[in-house]
Amino acid sequence: QVQLVESGGGLEQAGGSLRLSCAASGLSFSSYYMGWFRQAPGKEREFVARIARTSSMIAYADNVKGRFTISRDNAKNTIYLQMNSLKPEDTAIYYCAAAISKWSEAPYAYNIWGQGTQVTVSS
Repeated sequence: QVQLVESGGGLEQAGGSLRLSCAASGLSFSSYYMGWFRQAPGKEREFVARIARTSSMIAYADNVKGRFTISRDNAKNTIYLQMNSLKPEDTAIYYCAAAISKWSEAPYAYNIWGQGTQVTVSS
């Protein structure tokens, strides 16, 4: 069964840090581009960060650049999102996703999605 499971979300104060993890199973993990997206209440799902199969390419949304760091460990079938200097506007459900063939920030390019983990940042 193909599955992505996020963890590490929670409640944090503004200026704090959280580290999200996404564990993959049932797929050839190193063959996939991986991404993090988020969706706040009443808003569309938006791109946060993405990473290529061997970590050779990494990209961030402008509003998280310099604060968030995406990484992956192909031996553990896991990607991470280190989030520093959190802001209240970072509050959202965070999803990881896998794309088999496209290096893209568009959600439609991603074939497999996790269930999400809630991140809440208080001011």
